[in-house]
Amino acid sequence: MTRRGGRAAGRPLAALAAVAAVALLAGCTGGGHSTSQAGTAPRTGAAGTTSGSAAAKAAPRVTITPGNGAKDADPSAGIAVTAAGGTLTHVGVSTSGDPVSGGLSQGGTVWRSRWALGVSQAYTVTATASGPGGTVTVISAFRTLTPSQTFRTYTPLGYRASYGVGIPIILYFSQRITDKAAVERALQVTTSNPVVGAWYWDDPCNMAPTCVYFRPRDYWPAGTTVSFTAHLNGVQGAPGVYGDHTLTQTFSIGASLIAIGNTRTHRTQIYYNGKLRYDWPISSGRPGDDTPDGSYLTIEKANPVQMTGPGYSISVPWSVRFTWSGDYYHDAYWSVGQQGFDNVSHGCVNLSPADAETYYNLAVPGDPITIVGSPKGGIWDNGWTQWFLSWPRYLAGSALHQAVQAGPDGSTFVNPAALPSSTASAPLETAPTGNDAAR
Repeated sequence: MTRRGGRAAGRPLAALAAVAAVALLAGCTGGGHSTSQAGTAPRTGAAGTTSGSAAAKAAPRVTITPGNGAKDADPSAGIAVTAAGGTLTHVGVSTSGDPVSGGLSQGGTVWRSRWALGVSQAYTVTATASGPGGTVTVISAFRTLTPSQTFRTYTPLGYRASYGVGIPIILYFSQRITDKAAVERALQVTTSNPVVGAWYWDDPCNMAPTCVYFRPRDYWPAGTTVSFTAHLNGVQGAPGVYGDHTLTQTFSIGASLIAIGNTRTHRTQIYYNGKLRYDWPISSGRPGDDTPDGSYLTIEKANPVQMTGPGYSISVPWSVRFTWSGDYYHDAYWSVGQQGFDNVSHGCVNLSPADAETYYNLAVPGDPITIVGSPKGGIWDNGWTQWFLSWPRYLAGSALHQAVQAGPDGSTFVNPAALPSSTASAPLETAPTGNDAAR
C-alpha cells in the first residue's frame, strides 16, 4: 500500500483591511498646497497662495496606474505611481484584501507595488507629490478582474512541524503552470539562519500537474526556522489562469539525522548531529529486488505498516518510508540471521527489532537516507528525490536561473556566479554527487 505526501497545511492569509503607505517627508513647507482628486485639476488652498518663483512653476503631475474607475484591471501588473515635476512623498493603498507593499525608485519619482494584486478586489490608491510648484494629491479607485480560471497551490508541510535537514519546500499546483518565471518571482523564503538555495520546477510531478521545490544548496542548519510565502493571488500562471490566494507556512528544522546504507557491506551508519551514533548490520534488497542507490529523504513512518507483495502480506513494525514504491528502513525480525551478511529483502532495508525501534523514534520526515553500492540506480520522483541532483543541475531547474539568498529579512534572487563556493562536505553536510547512479 502506498500512502502519499503529508497533510496539506497552507493557510491563506485572512482578508484584512490594510493600508500600505510610504511616508517620505515629515511635513511640507513653503510654496502653495494644491490637491487633485482622481485626476481633476489642482486647486490652491485658502491659506497657501503662491508667490514669486514658486507661482511661475507648474505643480507636480501624478499618474496612477490602474486609472481611476478601472473595472477589470490586470492584477498581475500591480500598481505604478509616477510623479513629474516633483517627488512622491506619500503613497497609500487601502483594500479589504491582502496588504499591499511597495517601494520607490528613480529618485523618488516612481513607486511600484512589490507583489501582484488580488483578483476580484477593490483598491483605492492615494498618492502625494511635492515640488517647486506645490503639493498635489491624486486618488485612483479601481477593481481588478475576475478570472474565468484560477489555480490553487498546496503544500504537504505541516504548520509548526519539525523536519529533517534535507526537507525541501514543496508546492503543488492544481493547474499546469506555463509562466514559471512569474510564479517563481512571487515566492519568498525567510530563514532564521542565512541559507543559499534555489527553486526547481517538476512538470509534471507525481502529485500534481506542476510542482516546484525549494532546496538549500547544502543541508539546512539544524535548528533553523523556515517560513515561506507564495504571493500568488493575482499572478498569471498560464494564459488566462490566475492564482486566487496567498499561501504561507512556517516549520522548523530539527536535529541532523543522516543514514548511510551500504548494500555491499550490509551495514548502515547513523549519524546524529554530525557524529556517528550507530553502526548496524542490515540486509537490503536481494538480486532482482535491489534497493536502489540515491540520496532519499524519509517521507513518513508508522508502527506497523501492512506490506503486501508477491507471495507475502505481513504487518511490519517500526517502519520508516523513503520511496513511494515502498522502500523502508524497518524491523525484520525474520531476517536477523542474514543481517550483516546477505541481501534477502524485497527492496527494503532490514534491521533488527531493537535497531529499527531506535531509528524509528529518532526519524522525522526529511531526514536524509543515502543508499550506496547497489547495482540498481534510483528513479527521479520515486520519493523526495531533490538530493539526487548536484547543485548545478538543481540551479538549471529554476525558471529564473537564479539562486536564492534567504535570511531573517526574507529572500532575494542572486546570480549564482556571485556566490562563494560551498565548503560543505558529503555525506553529513550535503548529499554525495552522482548518488543515484548504479554501482
